[in-house]
Amino acid sequence: MSIEGFTEPGYDEVRQVFQRLVDSGRETGAGLSVWREGREVVRLNAGWADTGRSRPWRGDTLVMPYSLSKAFVTLAALSAVRQGALALDEPIAKYWREYGGRGKEGTTLRHVLTHQAGQPRFPAEAAGLDLLDDAALRDSLARAAPEYVPGTSLGEHALTYGHLVDGILRAAAGTTLGALFNDVVRPALDLDAWFGVPDSALDRVADLEYAHHDWPQQLHAAPWLGIPAGALDTERTNSQVWRQSVFGAVNMHTTATAMAEFFSRLTSEDGPVRQLLGPQLHTELLTSQVTDHDEVFGTRITWTLGFVRDKGKIAKGGIGGSAAWWSLRHHHACAYLTRRLDDHSRAAEIAAALGDDLTVVGED
Repeated sequence: MSIEGFTEPGYDEVRQVFQRLVDSGRETGAGLSVWREGREVVRLNAGWADTGRSRPWRGDTLVMPYSLSKAFVTLAALSAVRQGALALDEPIAKYWREYGGRGKEGTTLRHVLTHQAGQPRFPAEAAGLDLLDDAALRDSLARAAPEYVPGTSLGEHALTYGHLVDGILRAAAGTTLGALFNDVVRPALDLDAWFGVPDSALDRVADLEYAHHDWPQQLHAAPWLGIPAGALDTERTNSQVWRQSVFGAVNMHTTATAMAEFFSRLTSEDGPVRQLLGPQLHTELLTSQVTDHDEVFGTRITWTLGFVRDKGKIAKGGIGGSAAWWSLRHHHACAYLTRRLDDHSRAAEIAAALGDDLTVVGED
């Protein structure tokens, strides 16, 4: 497979690594973008956007990056905080009354955004629900007891993150996660990213495929991803109904260029994220909030409000291999988005070519 795109001088090694991934068959469809000093210095596309291998991957190809989506759920929640609809440290039950029982009376939005709310998975009672039955899934979270006392432990809210925020926004702000993102956040940040892909962009969406037939079973996070069934089933996730629905924890669809540009402007004091949130919430967004062993990740990790942070980067990735980050050391941003669901070794090799390290996620 040939590679299409460009690299500015000084980024030859990045292109060479990307070429090796393609030549070895480890990559069958992906986009890579690097931004520095306000411009895109690398844009590379390789492989195919569809399982039939008839549509080449292009710079505007959209793909679902799984948990990278969560960072934008956070922005929707914080934009509602800035509007005064709710507060980070008030009990959720003040707004969402049905939620305030069985040990969740003191759970706050901050607990949710830092993965400390004790609901890293949907309860067993939700096993029979359809993946896209939003109301029933929200209700299952409201009725369930947390797995630990909120604020006392850590575990990424793998599939529940978006439904928790959506429930809070519906109760406190009278809007939905999808509406707030698409009507407020996305335009403010000028993002080619969608919760609910519009008809006009469906032909740009890439099909997901497993690198190995047993990929779902190999995931450390598999126990947190099985209820409700279907989030790892490519027959479901490649369907039009899924692409045009909102499942906030995982199903934003976006491009590598859009994500690298976003991360390149994430920390800027005159950038669009700070303008969207205001100085106080922008600082909160980027500040390390909690460091502990994350049972879903299986490692010690530092969370901000929605991102992973260490001494070298602010980042977010998703199962399957997609990742994006801002390098605190080198002041560039990179996004590697793939449709071939495998581990993160491909993004890690790209990061190494840039002098970054995706393996270090410890204390800031």
